[in-house]
Amino acid sequence: MEFGVVFQADPPSKRIIDLTVAAEEAGFTHAWTFDSHVIWQEPFVIYSQMLSHTDRMTVGTMVTNPGTRDWTVTASLYATLREMFGERVVCGIGRGDSALRYIHRTPTTVATMEACVDVIRPLAAGREIEYNGAPLRIPWVEGGWELPIWIGGYGPKVLDLAGRKGDGFILQLADPHILEWTTKIVHDSAKAAGRDPSEITICAAAPAYVSDDLTHAREQCRWFGGMVGNHVADLVTRYGGDGTTVPRALTDYIEGRAGYDYDHHGKADNPTTGFVPDEIVDRFCILGTVDEHIRKLEELRDLGVDQFGLYLQHDAMDGTLAAYGAEIVPAFSR
Repeated sequence: MEFGVVFQADPPSKRIIDLTVAAEEAGFTHAWTFDSHVIWQEPFVIYSQMLSHTDRMTVGTMVTNPGTRDWTVTASLYATLREMFGERVVCGIGRGDSALRYIHRTPTTVATMEACVDVIRPLAAGREIEYNGAPLRIPWVEGGWELPIWIGGYGPKVLDLAGRKGDGFILQLADPHILEWTTKIVHDSAKAAGRDPSEITICAAAPAYVSDDLTHAREQCRWFGGMVGNHVADLVTRYGGDGTTVPRALTDYIEGRAGYDYDHHGKADNPTTGFVPDEIVDRFCILGTVDEHIRKLEELRDLGVDQFGLYLQHDAMDGTLAAYGAEIVPAFSR
């Protein structure tokens, strides 16, 4: 199992760069950021510095979306980073939640996301496509490289897309039961499309907090259940909450949800996440001692997870990163 670290692009950006360097030294292979350009800083500017200060780290979005940039801009951004730093970039993409809702727009459809993927991937590789009814390619891009595109989401349509066209699948949860449900759909869709499911990288991403004070760790990570609840609320609206299409393990806990404060998106002090019970925090995140982290990560690995993306948004960023580097990452490197 590999390990990635996931940041919000909060100022000062130098803090993200320093933590990326520390993560590489700790054995992490990937560094990701959210991509909500108004709530946080513009990530692609920071990526250039993250890459220039590391030697091996792969950097990318968790996740970008089809709605806030022209798709040709996204392709050019990734192609530029690749030209500057080599094949150390990856594109995580979803429908868009905070990035679009915060500017008073709605998340895109899965069909739009698929169309976006079909533009970004070939353009970033230097291939010609038809765009707006005419041929288009990026003339300075050298071929021979494919931008890895990892697709994130929870609903059946997104999972099907990940299986058909994703190089990776991002599940923003560390819940083994939901992981089994989602990856089965991804793998079944891959087989139906004539693909080898084992070629799709499975990434489970969630907050991790190393501490023997479980009460405090939960309070620092409860925000995550609130964030996931935004996506789950969309699923319930679309598919219902009777467990027929989406498992109750994912939907039942949002019954007490009453709106969401995007000004505190992804932050421990979000005032609209009180509906998230301790049980959900424990299931969705990885909390506790080093041994407890290792046990849950082993369970995820045995279910097919290739990378764990550690959301580092709490008051023990340095301590948790150090514990992973000293004891947890080495346990899986062996």
